[in-house]
Amino acid sequence: MSDAKRIKLDKDAQPVIVTHSGTFHADDALAVNLLQKLPMLSNAELVRTRDPAEIAKGTIVVDVGAEYTPDSQRFDHHQRGFFETFDAEHKTKLSSAGLVWKHFGQDILAAHMGVDITDERVPLLHLKMYDDFVEAIDAIDNGIALYPNAAGEPAYKSRTDLSSRVGFMNPRWNEPFNEADLLARFRRASAMAGGEFFDRVDDALYAWLPARDIVVKALEERKTFEGADPQGRILLFDRAVGWKGHIFDLESALEIPDAEKPLYVVYPDESGKWRVQAVPVSSESFESRKALPEPWRGIRDEELSNLSGIPGCVFVHQSGFIGGNASKEGALTMATKALEM
Repeated sequence: MSDAKRIKLDKDAQPVIVTHSGTFHADDALAVNLLQKLPMLSNAELVRTRDPAEIAKGTIVVDVGAEYTPDSQRFDHHQRGFFETFDAEHKTKLSSAGLVWKHFGQDILAAHMGVDITDERVPLLHLKMYDDFVEAIDAIDNGIALYPNAAGEPAYKSRTDLSSRVGFMNPRWNEPFNEADLLARFRRASAMAGGEFFDRVDDALYAWLPARDIVVKALEERKTFEGADPQGRILLFDRAVGWKGHIFDLESALEIPDAEKPLYVVYPDESGKWRVQAVPVSSESFESRKALPEPWRGIRDEELSNLSGIPGCVFVHQSGFIGGNASKEGALTMATKALEM
């Protein structure tokens, strides 16, 4: 049984979501919005309080109460001895947002997508949305530095992340307010956090997942298309696709040996010409596994065609991470020749 189905509802009473009163943060704002996506809590009353008697009345309590007991729907993270993480692979301590996503994320996704929780896409998106969205909120709320071992001051400050934007929605220190005003502000912050979150879910659902299927197919066929490298070190796409967000995880999932991992990706650009792009060493890296040959870098058009001996060359970037050719065959030839150099 999923955690959502364990929520005990009194058939004669409206369910109540409780969180803390006073200054709000991104974690409780997002946590409440996520809970409201569950069908059984969609009409729940929202109570912001620190009164133990009121907290005890909550159907589900987040970010207050000093208690983490999933069986009784209590999800706070401030108490001494709390070290819960999303799973064994993650090290970031959860905030209320992470706790809600850990326990109810798959039910929330299924409800948002209109599918059963057994849909194979649900666990993929559950993990992706934690990695791409929720974990940063957990870390910021728990005071975990992005670069814990970095020395010196950062080159610049960023105050445009979701946690900062939610924080700025609280009243100013010298601005008069009351609890009704704070509740209205919290509702706006929660709607903003949830709106951004589910925009990202939809992007993953309608763009990231379809791209994943295309990358899987390209990896499976990388040794068989006309002009393929026998070791499978060239990936070919018949359209531009977001492959970087998938290739590294899929290489691991498909157990592709190092000697057969793709080094170049060939695909058409928006002008009808073709590109050959070097695969980076990781999804966040600017370093390529094997950059295009140094003699080609920074050279263009006929000069590059004459230098490489490949007709139709358009350019190779000065860093060697990408190049272009007028034709598919030319781009494949560039990739093939680059493997040999």
